[in-house]
Amino acid sequence: MSRGPVWGAASDDLNATMLVWPAGDGPSEHVNDACDVLYVVVEGDATFTVDGDSRDLAVGDAVIVEKGRSRALVAGVDGIRYVTAHVRRQGLQIRHRR
Repeated sequence: MSRGPVWGAASDDLNATMLVWPAGDGPSEHVNDACDVLYVVVEGDATFTVDGDSRDLAVGDAVIVEKGRSRALVAGVDGIRYVTAHVRRQGLQIRHRR
């Protein structure tokens, strides 16, 4: 099974990514301070934790996680495939010191 991002697309306003994780794997706890993120499960299941509160997600479930909140995901026994979508972030900008 693949691991991590397997597809992505972007418009002027939106980023979308499909991610795949095998059983027991997934992104460790992290915080996105830039924007809210929509998660939609398209295959499998997982335990999804936001600010320490866990819930099970299955096919068809959708969750919006607001910016500034911690999140982590652990794929269930059959793994998981899900899509995330969020407002497109600007690229890194180099700032010159004066």
